[in-house]
Amino acid sequence: MEKSNRKTLTGVVVSNKMDKTVVVAVTTTAKHGMYSKTIKVTNKYKAHDEQNECGIGDRVSIEECRPLSKDKRWNVASIIEKAPGVNA
Repeated sequence: MEKSNRKTLTGVVVSNKMDKTVVVAVTTTAKHGMYSKTIKVTNKYKAHDEQNECGIGDRVSIEECRPLSKDKRWNVASIIEKAPGVNA
Protein backbone atom coordinates (compact mmCIF):
# COMPACT_ATOMS: atom_id res chain seq x y z
CA MET A 1 0.00 0.00 0.00
CA GLU A 2 1.41 3.38 -1.02
CA LYS A 3 1.43 6.47 1.19
CA SER A 4 -0.96 9.22 0.19
CA ASN A 5 0.31 12.66 -0.74
CA ARG A 6 1.56 14.17 2.50
CA LYS A 7 2.71 17.72 3.09
CA THR A 8 6.44 18.09 3.65
CA LEU A 9 8.28 21.07 5.12
CA THR A 10 11.92 21.91 5.70
CA GLY A 11 13.14 23.70 8.79
CA VAL A 12 15.71 23.97 11.57
CA VAL A 13 15.52 22.18 14.92
CA VAL A 14 15.28 24.75 17.72
CA SER A 15 14.67 22.38 20.66
CA ASN A 16 15.28 18.69 21.36
CA LYS A 17 14.73 18.63 25.12
CA MET A 18 11.62 16.41 24.96
CA ASP A 19 11.82 12.65 24.62
CA LYS A 20 11.27 11.56 20.98
CA THR A 21 10.06 15.06 20.06
CA VAL A 22 11.78 18.02 18.42
CA VAL A 23 10.56 21.54 17.73
CA VAL A 24 11.20 22.59 14.14
CA ALA A 25 11.08 26.25 13.03
CA VAL A 26 9.93 26.58 9.42
CA THR A 27 10.51 29.98 7.79
CA THR A 28 8.50 31.01 4.73
CA THR A 29 8.02 34.28 2.91
CA ALA A 30 4.68 36.00 2.47
CA LYS A 31 3.53 39.25 0.98
CA HIS A 32 2.03 41.79 3.38
CA GLY A 33 -1.63 42.38 2.53
CA MET A 34 -1.65 46.16 2.65
CA TYR A 35 1.94 47.19 1.97
CA SER A 36 2.92 44.40 -0.46
CA LYS A 37 6.29 44.06 1.27
CA THR A 38 7.78 40.57 1.44
CA ILE A 39 8.08 39.46 5.06
CA LYS A 40 9.47 36.36 6.76
CA VAL A 41 6.96 34.22 8.65
CA THR A 42 8.24 31.58 11.09
CA ASN A 43 6.04 28.76 12.37
CA LYS A 44 7.11 26.15 14.92
CA TYR A 45 5.99 22.53 14.61
CA LYS A 46 6.46 19.67 17.07
CA ALA A 47 7.70 16.62 15.20
CA HIS A 48 8.20 12.99 16.24
CA ASP A 49 11.85 11.87 16.30
CA GLU A 50 11.76 8.14 17.10
CA GLN A 51 15.54 7.63 17.48
CA ASN A 52 16.29 10.94 19.29
CA GLU A 53 18.94 11.64 16.64
CA CYS A 54 18.19 15.31 15.86
CA GLY A 55 20.25 18.03 17.48
CA ILE A 56 19.72 21.76 17.82
CA GLY A 57 20.61 23.53 14.57
CA ASP A 58 20.06 20.47 12.34
CA ARG A 59 18.23 21.11 9.06
CA VAL A 60 15.43 18.53 8.78
CA SER A 61 12.56 17.57 6.53
CA ILE A 62 9.24 16.85 8.28
CA GLU A 63 6.11 15.20 6.89
CA GLU A 64 2.49 15.30 7.94
CA CYS A 65 1.08 12.31 9.83
CA ARG A 66 -1.82 11.31 12.04
CA PRO A 67 -2.14 13.07 15.42
CA LEU A 68 0.41 11.55 17.80
CA SER A 69 -0.39 13.77 20.79
CA LYS A 70 -2.15 17.02 21.59
CA ASP A 71 0.35 19.11 19.58
CA LYS A 72 2.29 16.58 17.47
CA ARG A 73 1.11 16.05 13.88
CA TRP A 74 4.47 15.77 12.08
CA ASN A 75 7.23 13.14 11.68
CA VAL A 76 10.91 13.81 11.02
CA ALA A 77 11.31 12.37 7.51
CA SER A 78 15.07 12.91 7.20
CA ILE A 79 18.00 14.92 8.49
CA ILE A 80 19.19 17.02 5.55
CA GLU A 81 22.23 18.59 7.25
CA LYS A 82 23.73 18.22 10.72
CA ALA A 83 24.58 21.37 12.65
CA PRO A 84 28.24 22.40 12.19
CA GLY A 85 30.61 21.88 15.12
CA VAL A 86 28.35 19.50 17.05
CA ASN A 87 29.83 16.14 18.00
CA ALA A 88 26.72 14.12 18.74
